[in-house]
Amino acid sequence: MNVKRIRRRSKKPGLPPGTLDHVGEERPPETRITRIYYEEGWLEEGEIAAEGVCAACTTGPGVTWINIDNVDIDLLEQMGAELGLHPLVLEDILNTEQRPKLEAFDDHLFIPLKMVTHDPEAGEITVEHVSLIVGPQYVLSFQEREGDVFTPIRQRIRKKKGRIRAAGADYLTYALIDVIVDHYFVALEVFSERSERLEEEVMTDPSQKTIEAIHALKRELILLRRSAWPMREIINGLDREGASLISLNTQIYLRDVYDHAIQAIDTIETLRDVVSGLLDIYLSTISNRMNEVMKVLTIIATIFIPLTLIAGIYGMNFEHMPELDWRWGYPMVWLVMILIGIGMLIYFRRRKWL
Repeated sequence: MNVKRIRRRSKKPGLPPGTLDHVGEERPPETRITRIYYEEGWLEEGEIAAEGVCAACTTGPGVTWINIDNVDIDLLEQMGAELGLHPLVLEDILNTEQRPKLEAFDDHLFIPLKMVTHDPEAGEITVEHVSLIVGPQYVLSFQEREGDVFTPIRQRIRKKKGRIRAAGADYLTYALIDVIVDHYFVALEVFSERSERLEEEVMTDPSQKTIEAIHALKRELILLRRSAWPMREIINGLDREGASLISLNTQIYLRDVYDHAIQAIDTIETLRDVVSGLLDIYLSTISNRMNEVMKVLTIIATIFIPLTLIAGIYGMNFEHMPELDWRWGYPMVWLVMILIGIGMLIYFRRRKWL
């Protein structure tokens, strides 16, 4: 299982602030724009052309949700001019390395986030940059590519489940943030299963691949922590800085998301401690294994030291060694050497060294 980050190094060092340059994986050339407009008793859904995005944001008394995949720089500049978006906001939409945050303006909110998706078939967890712009009656979501975790929200809108069709754009914003936070738990469940397998492997049969897997999991948890940690500030900021666009009823739901975000962060910290503990256990296991090997080699060497001494003495070529002329000298030396070896083994076992 790997965590995949969609990114590419920026080409814009030294350029003026607000210069638009995409930072991230090379994107497909086509931009896909979908629009969902809904009221309590009305729903419109479909794809729209780039020219109709800004007009769609101000159409009707209901809520408009426009999702843009593979955002185009020209389209972004057009939207920025027509909706009055700050150039730095447009820059942050294209900067996939942007830290999650909340910026409040007079008539809209800007919320860049990190969306985590899990692909069980590929065995891969992807961290993707998503930006939300929230107005009085519209929500714009910008994604790096097609495919997201928002399908349950779309189904709730289509099937009129819950209170989403009767609420405003602030509640839709809450719903999108909530589903993003919920998918952190999906990734954490995967990481938890990996840590359990690694723990069993460390205790039974650790190898070089084990230490590599531990380090990989540790790096992935750091990446997930960087994505989840700012969620606390964002949700708290929606209560304070976004008060003009966030109703009191929605603030109650945001506090629930805040609790979920805290729980996700606590789980990440716990898993990081577990993984750090796995590294210590691995090192201890390897050290114990090496100590066992050294103990066996030391015992073998200790047994053969007196035997080597005897063999060395009787290997000297002196003429006057009476034992050399004795008929039973050779078998007696063997008997003495065997008794010494057996005696030392018995002594080591009684001392529980074996």
